[in-house]
Amino acid sequence: MWEMVKSGGWLMLPLLLASTLALAIILERAWTLRSRRVAPPHLLADVWTQLQAGELQGDALRRLKDGSPLGTLLAAGLINARHGRAIMKESIEDAASVVIHELERYLSLLGTIALISPLLGLLGTVIGIIDAFLVASSGGLGDPTALAGGISKALVTTAGGIFVAIPAMIMHRYYLRHIITLTVRMEQQAVKLVDMLHGDREVDIREEGA
Repeated sequence: MWEMVKSGGWLMLPLLLASTLALAIILERAWTLRSRRVAPPHLLADVWTQLQAGELQGDALRRLKDGSPLGTLLAAGLINARHGRAIMKESIEDAASVVIHELERYLSLLGTIALISPLLGLLGTVIGIIDAFLVASSGGLGDPTALAGGISKALVTTAGGIFVAIPAMIMHRYYLRHIITLTVRMEQQAVKLVDMLHGDREVDIREEGA
């Protein structure tokens, strides 16, 4: 395997760096974007219970805000609940923009890696073919080993670029979709909180699928 990497030339170094960085981002986001961490089940029910008991003040409210992204939205709404329904919803929307930005951290870099890796591979292909032609033009056709070196560089870097790009692109798309799903879930819970405090209709605070 190492011999194959070395045959790709110096362009394999940025590809190896890109693959390591992509793997680190994928693992970090897999841990950070866990559904139970972002939107803990039954959190809204727990918040409502504490509100009715008059326990959600001061330190309890700060713990709610720091505990999870969903808790951040609910805490933002509760802090401004006394100002009316419109202000409460606006404060939740403002907090949501910050939360979503945090959820999407590093995904732009992952998408960039997915885009540039094939281009690095293509650059290696071009350099390898140029090397092969230089060997041929200098009378190297009688030396298959020298000619094969340029062709090998062209093929290995192309394969390396694709090898890095495919999983990076798949996970980039997956995480973007996963964040949309989490955002919808958090918005639903936040709207339920607004309706419970300022609405006239009954709200089922049980978590779907619980």
